[in-house]
Order: sequence, then structure tokens, then C-alpha cells
Amino acid sequence: PSIAPSELSARRATDQAPIVIDVRTREEYASGHIPGALNIPFDQVAERISEIDAPHGVALYCMIGPRARKGEAALLGAGYTSVLHIEGGLAAWKAAGLPVESGR
Repeated sequence: PSIAPSELSARRATDQAPIVIDVRTREEYASGHIPGALNIPFDQVAERISEIDAPHGVALYCMIGPRARKGEAALLGAGYTSVLHIEGGLAAWKAAGLPVESGR
């Protein structure tokens, strides 16, 4: 399933917010990301599952979508049941006028 950037933004203001994971490279993450997002590159998701404590689910993104789908597959394969894809990735988040932060 997917979630629109505006819906995710609204859910993040509640105590039921999913953890947000940016699956891009460290350099891409540092250049701008959704505030509070964890940076776990898509090719490391499976090996870093233990870092993901997500009682309210997980929402993943990359710039536009393909790498996030690979990260989602790793989480689903590990037994996570609430995995969301942020529609349009960071590009859509920015286009919606939502906040972005830089740095690690």
C-alpha cells in the first residue's frame, strides 16, 4: 500500500505515526530528506532490520519510487506487515511544500 505525502505529514502529528525510512545513499540523504527520517540505503535494509522498531508501521521513500520498492520487499520478507510506500517519493513530498532538512 502507499500513502500520500500530505496524509503521512498528518499522521506524523499523531502518536500513531509510522517510522519513516529514506532508502537513498548517505550523500543523497545529507542533501535533503524528510525531517526525522532514518537513512537505511535500500541495499542494506535486510541486514539492518534490527534497527527498525516500528510499532505503527514503516513508510519508505527514495527520490521517486523504485529503490523504496526494493526496501519494502526486504521488510515484507522479514515479516513486517504494515509497510507503506510514500507516493512519488521525496520529489512529491517537496512538491507538496512539506519540510525538508539537510545534513546527517
